[in-house]
Amino acid sequence: MDLDNAAALARSLPGVEEGERRGTLTWSVGGKTFAWERGYSKADIRRFGDDPYPQPPLVAVRTAGLAEKEALLASSSPAVFTIEHFNGYAAVLVELAAVSDDELREVLVDGWSLYAPPDALAEYDARG
Repeated sequence: MDLDNAAALARSLPGVEEGERRGTLTWSVGGKTFAWERGYSKADIRRFGDDPYPQPPLVAVRTAGLAEKEALLASSSPAVFTIEHFNGYAAVLVELAAVSDDELREVLVDGWSLYAPPDALAEYDARG
């Protein structure tokens, strides 16, 4: 998986608009951002120290809450992770080079469904 494929996957969901914020891609539905391209800040990299860490490109995706975030982290592959900067924030990061298409689709759909209006949800359900 690469950023182009992830972007295409996000755009394939009903009602999604792709945008750009501070030079990175964002994906919104119903006027709310549910996923965005996310790099590391210098502080993020310092926090990893000498430990290996997931490599960009990364996508951040909102979750339904902190309990959902913890459940997702516990049940997903190591490609779905969090960092200190995201403590207390209902979102996860996804390492695109390490995630399967199906797993990324599941995470994106979960984030998208938080803000998707009823007509977009119905369209997605009708697709089967």
